[in-house]
Amino acid sequence: MAGALSSLKIVEVGEMASAPYCSKLLADMGAEVVKVERPGAGDRARIRGPFPGDIPHPEKSGLFLYLNTNKRGVTLDIAQPEGFEILEKLVADADVLVHNVTPPEMDRVGLTYERMRRANPKLIMTSIAPFGMSGPYRDYRAEDMTLWSAGGVSALNGAPQFPQLPPLKAAGQQAGYQGGAHAAVATMGAAFAALRDGAGQHVEVSVQESVAAILEMTFEYWPYMKMISTRWGQKPLAPVSPMLCKDGFIFLCCIEEHQWRSFVDIMGNPEWANEEIFKDRLVRAVNWDALKVLLEPWVSQQTVLGLYRMAQERRVPFAPVSTMGDLLNSEHLKARGFFAEIAQPVAGKHLYPGAPLKYERTPWEIRRPAPTLGQHNQEVFGSQLGLSQARLGELKRKGVI
Repeated sequence: MAGALSSLKIVEVGEMASAPYCSKLLADMGAEVVKVERPGAGDRARIRGPFPGDIPHPEKSGLFLYLNTNKRGVTLDIAQPEGFEILEKLVADADVLVHNVTPPEMDRVGLTYERMRRANPKLIMTSIAPFGMSGPYRDYRAEDMTLWSAGGVSALNGAPQFPQLPPLKAAGQQAGYQGGAHAAVATMGAAFAALRDGAGQHVEVSVQESVAAILEMTFEYWPYMKMISTRWGQKPLAPVSPMLCKDGFIFLCCIEEHQWRSFVDIMGNPEWANEEIFKDRLVRAVNWDALKVLLEPWVSQQTVLGLYRMAQERRVPFAPVSTMGDLLNSEHLKARGFFAEIAQPVAGKHLYPGAPLKYERTPWEIRRPAPTLGQHNQEVFGSQLGLSQARLGELKRKGVI
């Protein structure tokens, strides 16, 4: 059964996370994607890892293998005129061009929508840039730490009222993933518009703005309440905090009175719980330092799942703080088939995150593993574009492919 986007043809000129994740999301739903990489070096994700056994290998990077499932891969130097001409031929037969070439590099090689539209008047071109295609930061380069911070999440994970808690960045390429997810939605919106209007368009995505857009209502805290929203808020609520059990962390949350009384009951109704300094949630918040000292010894003697289940039975919204190992071993995720085992000819078989969605009639599926570097040059440049073997050999000698 064909995937939901099986009629969509995409060319991706992408590195690391944002553009590859965008086209991966679409490819996993059935879109046909041709990924363009630099000859010899390939996508920078190939050298980022993680690698099996911590041994670097350009065909075994977990980051690259995950981000590039269901794609065919070719090598092409679009900075060379002959390479750019081949890109135009690829685009002429596609619906979408997705890229995260930086604006200065776009200027240098001539990668403009006006030029691409001459090759294909109905083309959708999705350009993902660190700070967008306009504004004073247009030409700035940025890695994930810069963008996570520029988007506001690092400060959100800080706590000015607790100076010992610095701003934090989540591990991995989180800003890039956010940019890619927003770009995938924007691309599908443009594809629907093209079906309606018969015309393509240039879609622009700022990674900084993609990060800022997910900050919930944190912007409103300052104009509404003169509060700076941070890891713990302006004033702590109590108990709302992660705490260490015997075997890991659990997040305590029992703000409402009935939740607090249920938690007190779980703890065996200790005498201190009846003290005036803990009489209601506002007072408990003011006296959180004292309450925390009393809770920690008891919580430390519990197991995460044991305490979670006791709380769950009493409708107290505690939550285990899952580690990556917990997720891989989760019976719930196993039952839903979330993790997918993918075999790649060089890297072998490994588990990767699947999709958080299920289609009744047009299934999400892994049709092929991530391509090895230049794996589909012959298939795409020869069979699809009709370039002769002699021409391919000449282009390879020149470093164009």
